[in-house]
Amino acid sequence: MRRPDPKVTVVGGGLAGCEAAWQLLTRGVPVLLVDIKPHQRTPAHQSDDLAELVCSNSLKSDRLQNAAGLLKEEMRRLNSLIIRAADATRVPAGGALAVDREAFSAFVTRHIREHPLLTYQAREVTDIPEGPCIIATGPLTTVSLCEKISALSDRAMLSFYDAAAPIVTAESIDMGRVFRASRYGRGDDYLNCPLDEETYLRFREALATAQTAPVHGFEEQHVFEACMPVEVLAKRGEMALAYGPMRPVGLRDPATGKRPYANVQLRQEDTQGQLYNLVGFQTRLTFGEQKRVFGMIPGLENAEYARFGVMHRNTFLSSPGFLDDLFRVIGREELFFAGQLTGVEGYVESAASGLVCGLTMALTLAGHTPPHFPGTTALGALCRHVATPNRDYQPMRISFGLMDVLPERVRNKEQRYLQLSQRALEHIDAIIDNLPHNPHEVNVCS
Repeated sequence: MRRPDPKVTVVGGGLAGCEAAWQLLTRGVPVLLVDIKPHQRTPAHQSDDLAELVCSNSLKSDRLQNAAGLLKEEMRRLNSLIIRAADATRVPAGGALAVDREAFSAFVTRHIREHPLLTYQAREVTDIPEGPCIIATGPLTTVSLCEKISALSDRAMLSFYDAAAPIVTAESIDMGRVFRASRYGRGDDYLNCPLDEETYLRFREALATAQTAPVHGFEEQHVFEACMPVEVLAKRGEMALAYGPMRPVGLRDPATGKRPYANVQLRQEDTQGQLYNLVGFQTRLTFGEQKRVFGMIPGLENAEYARFGVMHRNTFLSSPGFLDDLFRVIGREELFFAGQLTGVEGYVESAASGLVCGLTMALTLAGHTPPHFPGTTALGALCRHVATPNRDYQPMRISFGLMDVLPERVRNKEQRYLQLSQRALEHIDAIIDNLPHNPHEVNVCS
């Protein structure tokens, strides 16, 4: 049977593009999904699958006392393919939702590529397609497409550099020098490498003076705070690491019975537990320097690297005044942008923007009014972030600080966050109850 002609073009097969496509497909809207892979790969990609995870295998906290956990729960209730894929391929990670990278991408690829309303093309897009379109080309958007996007407005596109952490093999870790624990007794899903004061100070000095790989056009003042190279942080002060990715709070070394002076956490990368990610150690050190310097961490003296840390360019729009609070181009309501290109930062946040784009497009094409996500919800807070004027607009992850405050002050932080989440989910459920009936909705299976 011949597939119907596509109604909506989605450019980009990352998390945002796949989520946008899924929201359209499950509401009966034919989609042309165009992705550069496998025709061509960007420097950050290794796989030909859709929805490839690049920087980490963690989708952050899954607890409702955390804004990232709330955002995922809102998306679950809105039939998110990305969150269903994560739930189906998760690996142990304490209170976080971490996944097996390959299984996750394979799950998404299978459900998207096998949908009867999906047409797939592998090619580079060099111009903005005609008709209804969602552009979700991510932080490594090609130069030719960037030029066409910039021509849409006098608002310049911005750019920054993002870094990925190294991954080591489990068998190369000296298990006698590490201990299993999650912070504050929340399980034992992380491997911990404790450092005493002398070891920490020697490591910090070596890291701060290590050789970095050259990055053309890189400017130190534009290092993105939420994904800062660990060697840049090391230069900011003697204790910057110990208060950052090497903070020892919530941990007790069973060998001493005390809290370590500093600590490096390793997070499981795959289902079999054969690979571990150095949490918070995104870097642009040369590969040789990574082996030398990270080999000073207790337990990693003879570590074998399944992937070294790498540096890559990110590009994002100056979205306020260009996009509205549904990620539509102001004055061109058939053109949407989604993902990190819009100034949301993080895997889940990128997918969330794709969800909003796909749902809004599907309802608009069907003649319905799309829902407004209020600032009391995590989705609404992200929508508001990209649309609110800001002279120094920067990419943002979801946080409770972006959401509307509670009407009454709650001093206990855990209780306050839980109440914010409960209110948000009540509002999301009300939105879902008012959505038009969807006879095309597909239950995602494993």
